[in-house]
Amino acid sequence: MTDLTTTYLGLPLKNPLVVSASPLSKKLDRVRKLEDAGASAVVMYSLFEEQITHESHELDHYLNRGTNSFAEALSYLPDMEQFNLTPDAYLDHLYRVKQSVEIPVIGSLNGISSGGWVQYAQKIEQTGVDALELNIYYVPTDPDLSSAELEDVYIKLVREVRANVRIPLALKLSPFFTSMPQMAKRFADAGANGLVLFNRFYQPDFDLEALEVTPHLELSTSNDLLLPLRWIALLYGRIDTDFALTSGVHTAQDVIKAMMAGANVAMLASELLSQGTQRLTSLLNELHLWMEEHEYVSITQMRGSMSQRAVAEPAAFERANYMRALNTFNQYQL
Repeated sequence: MTDLTTTYLGLPLKNPLVVSASPLSKKLDRVRKLEDAGASAVVMYSLFEEQITHESHELDHYLNRGTNSFAEALSYLPDMEQFNLTPDAYLDHLYRVKQSVEIPVIGSLNGISSGGWVQYAQKIEQTGVDALELNIYYVPTDPDLSSAELEDVYIKLVREVRANVRIPLALKLSPFFTSMPQMAKRFADAGANGLVLFNRFYQPDFDLEALEVTPHLELSTSNDLLLPLRWIALLYGRIDTDFALTSGVHTAQDVIKAMMAGANVAMLASELLSQGTQRLTSLLNELHLWMEEHEYVSITQMRGSMSQRAVAEPAAFERANYMRALNTFNQYQL
């Protein structure tokens, strides 16, 4: 019998399938269905900083840098009433979910400034959740704001939250760092127990008739797996932290690739939003079958087996991949 157990943030999990932050966790009965279908843990949808401290001076500092210095830009932010739950209602929802399911529940905070984060990180911890995920989602637009300054803000945020909560802490990262290995190490040194790679930035679109900038969201595909897959394979064994792969997990093969790269868990949401919660059950069955056919006895056995440190050609993860990929076009008649 294959052993699908794994650990993440020090939490023992029955399998590597974790539901990432999404609308799937906004209703208690849906979280129960996710558990019944086989999810090993669930990351709750995020409490946004704008819900917590939308009138604070610190958040105002970020909203008023660069392009956001225009009053018209500030009006693009939705009214707080448009969010599904107020901060207190969010905390109550976390508590009820935690009391209703057996699988680990991970809270989520989304923002950039430390402001109310420390206070609400503590309040989230008090609901009894098993861990906390910090989702840093910030698009710098000020040409006078250096990358070093912004990175220091990130590190300060992690340190302050880590100093004030005892539960495990994961950090959901953007892929847009000049030196991902150094930032990963700095985050781990600052107290992050796990890194979630990567956050998907939702790019705005243009409405050509109304001449307005409009929100735009597309569900991921398996093609989105490649970026986090590469970086986890590069960082595995070099950074002392757990890894969660998110973005592009749709098939059992995607999960297997994530484990072989070095991830502790594979997080998914788009596949469940499009196919339903029972997709978890079929994924687990497919995972069992693949492992039996290929004579893998456990997730632990395969973890990191395709990381850069383990493969025969480590350069395949670096510039050599770029050169080789371009050369494959030589076989086609253009």
